[in-house]
Formats: sequence, structure tokens, C-alpha cells
Amino acid sequence: MRTARIITTGLALAAALLAGTAATTAQAQAAEPAPGSGSASIPACSLANTKTTVQNVSRPINHQLLTVTNTSSERCFAYGHPHLAFDAAQNVVPVVDESIPQAVVTLEPGESAYAGINLSAADGSGTDGRYASVLRVSYDEGDGTESRARTVKLPKGTWVDSKAAVTYWQSEVGLALMW
Repeated sequence: MRTARIITTGLALAAALLAGTAATTAQAQAAEPAPGSGSASIPACSLANTKTTVQNVSRPINHQLLTVTNTSSERCFAYGHPHLAFDAAQNVVPVVDESIPQAVVTLEPGESAYAGINLSAADGSGTDGRYASVLRVSYDEGDGTESRARTVKLPKGTWVDSKAAVTYWQSEVGLALMW
């Protein structure tokens, strides 16, 4: 009798865990719209429907803020992270993996998303330091491809080195600059 109760309790607990896992999986899938699903009517934020700016920030040191603003009359998704290259560099700046948000950032008309750019190592440990004058920015199209690049003029005196990195798109400035 006692064994039967233990087995029944164990089965009920396993069923509850499976139900919780299924609910968590469903929530995660709903949070990140898949291209080709119900999100097909909402375009990716792109060169055609946004404006991009970059500015210096006082904190943290050696950082800039990249802002993308939806200039269209419809919402768009800021998928993933911006793909950045300074001046004529062939390689893109690495992304800060820990900065991935819980969901794709959705921009209503006039709203902005933000990415923090760590320009250089604060302790001087970076290599290949140089002044940069322009930033080439490409967007994630939501299907694994990236858009053509938009060139944005950098603030005068922008110093970059091998430790440069960028965050994923964030819905708030503070979230973009905490990395």
C-alpha cells in the first residue's frame, strides 16, 4: 500500500514537472517570434524603416550608445544585435553574449532600441588601438541574414581597440550600457 502511494505521488510529481516544462517552453517560444509564423506581418527593423545614431556616454568609460529609431508608421522587430565594423575593417565587432534579452525588442512607430558599444579595454589591455571615424551598422533580418550596412559618423576622437564589443538590442538605455 505504501509503495503504491509513493509510486502514485511520484507519477503525479513527474506529470506536474512535465506540464511546467511544456508551459515554460510555450512561453519562451511566444516571447521570441519565429520568422514565417504570426510575426510575418511585422517586419524586421531595417535600413528602410529606421534611423541610426551613435553618441558618447559619460558612463561607463570607453562606451558609446547606438540607437535605432523606428521611422515608419508600423511596428518592427529589432532582432538579435547590430553587426558593427569600424571604418574599413573587414571583421565585425564581437557581441556580448550575456546581454541577450528575454524577447525580441518590438518598436512601435517613433520608439527606439539601444545597443551598448564597448570601444576599448579600460585597463589598456587591448591591442591595435586606433581612432575611428565611421561605423558600419547592419541589422539582423530575423532569418539569420544581415542587411546591407548603413554608415554612421562617429563622434570625434572615438578610440577603438581589439576589445571592442556590442550588446544585443535592448529596450532601455540602462540595459544596453550595463555591459
